Amino acid sequence: MGTYRSMRDFTRTAEPAGAPPAGAAGPERRFVVQRHRARRLHYDVRFEIDGVLVSWAVPKGPTLDPKARRMAVHVEDHPLEYEDFEGVIPHGQYGGGDVIVWDRGTWEPYKSDDPAAEVAGGQLHAELYGERLRGKFLLVRRDGSARDGSARDGSARDGSAREGKEQWLMLHKKDEHAVDGWDAEDHPTSVVSGRTNDEVAAAPDRLWRSGVPAAEAEVETHPAAPQVAGPSDDELAALDDLGASGTWEVFGRRLRVTNLDKELFPGRDGEPPVTKRELLRYAARIAPVALPYLAGRALNMHRFPQGAATAGFWHKQLPDHAPDWVPRWDRPDVDPGESTTYLVVDEPAALVWAANFGALEWHAWTSRTSAPDLPTYALVDLDPGPSTAWDDLVLLARLHRDAFEHVGVRAFPKLTGRRGIQVWVPVTVGPSFDETRAWVERLSRTVGKVVPDLVSWRWEVRERGGQARLDYTQNAVNKTLVAPYSPRAAAGAPVSAPITWDELDAEWLRPDAFTVRTVLDRVAERGDPFRGALAGDQVLPPLR
Repeated sequence: MGTYRSMRDFTRTAEPAGAPPAGAAGPERRFVVQRHRARRLHYDVRFEIDGVLVSWAVPKGPTLDPKARRMAVHVEDHPLEYEDFEGVIPHGQYGGGDVIVWDRGTWEPYKSDDPAAEVAGGQLHAELYGERLRGKFLLVRRDGSARDGSARDGSARDGSAREGKEQWLMLHKKDEHAVDGWDAEDHPTSVVSGRTNDEVAAAPDRLWRSGVPAAEAEVETHPAAPQVAGPSDDELAALDDLGASGTWEVFGRRLRVTNLDKELFPGRDGEPPVTKRELLRYAARIAPVALPYLAGRALNMHRFPQGAATAGFWHKQLPDHAPDWVPRWDRPDVDPGESTTYLVVDEPAALVWAANFGALEWHAWTSRTSAPDLPTYALVDLDPGPSTAWDDLVLLARLHRDAFEHVGVRAFPKLTGRRGIQVWVPVTVGPSFDETRAWVERLSRTVGKVVPDLVSWRWEVRERGGQARLDYTQNAVNKTLVAPYSPRAAAGAPVSAPITWDELDAEWLRPDAFTVRTVLDRVAERGDPFRGALAGDQVLPPLR
């Protein structure tokens, strides 16, 4: 097990870290065979012995054919939690690739009562009771394969035998379960999900995280969006009836709300200013729509306690005075001086609490708290320069629309509520931020070559000559883009509103077209055009 842990970076790999060996197995020993496409395809055959999975890599897979001899490389022991692992190990990690549970069941030694001693002696006699593999098997260490894994004459072994590992043979005894010519590759599906390696690679269902107990380590890669009802008419009426401050009971929580008549957003187009009372009302009404984009993610709050006409500031640390019921996440392994505890909007009342706290803008992480180093979106931020006309920015968005269609990638645009347009690309959990950033950079640089006069790749605004920047650098941990349906700190309380690709051609289109007073009517009439971004099953194709 020490070897297993030393060869992996559990902040990136989905594999379980595992607990220390827990002693002898119970009366029923388990086994599992995982079809593993890493640098080469092989089958990992694992037997539960003394609290761990003793493991062999079998390049051609186990067989029921008694005439066949399969090479098996004795690899490091794995934790018992690995028994049902089916998913993707990130590329660049040891064993990077996709894994399915090809067979599983129970087994028993049929020559002795001490299988650990058998392994140490160079032979393991195992009778398997699996879904595919049944009958008596023998694993035997090959002559000339020294205990340190090197050939006794000092020569190197072929590439299929990993350096430092023992070479064994695996064979099936001639019994009632033997089948001549039986080939594992004729059975390429998982006995758990029925999926192939290709299907698991395209849409892995889960990850495992280290640093937590194994029972809590499983992470769904595309969990179901939370479904909540909006505030009742009585709850909204209770807010209207409050004085300047008071206690508002909403979504089953009691919130102390303050300064309700304070003007937070200047009016625009002849409309009156937007008060804090109206902001809280909007937060409660939009919560059922916005919650799927916020739940399970740390929230960086952009606070403007004195209103949008004044300078705001970023607030990431959840304050000590936050009510105990407010959901939160303690970030592991933070550097000194960094925020340690973040708000997580896992329930609608938490969004209302944030608005009352002066968070006029809501910026959720693009990774989940369960896997903070692995993004669920790739992001394109079309950031206009001082000289960028709105029509030019829309042209850049249309070119990205065409590029996404060309490479067959689902992507979803939204207005920023200020001056720009953003595009969110849902991805299955697995690629790192470095990988999504590189992918977006390559796509956007290709788009930029079509209209080089409109685009600058300079970082500093003053160096861009007034041109737009196609910003791929937002693809990084703890860097955020404003969440869908978040207000923006500007006159009229504009909203970062999702749109359809067709609406890029609409005459009414402008970056702050919708406000807290109008976007709810749009959602009621048209639905949420961003919902497709919640499907975390997309694998980014290579760009040539």
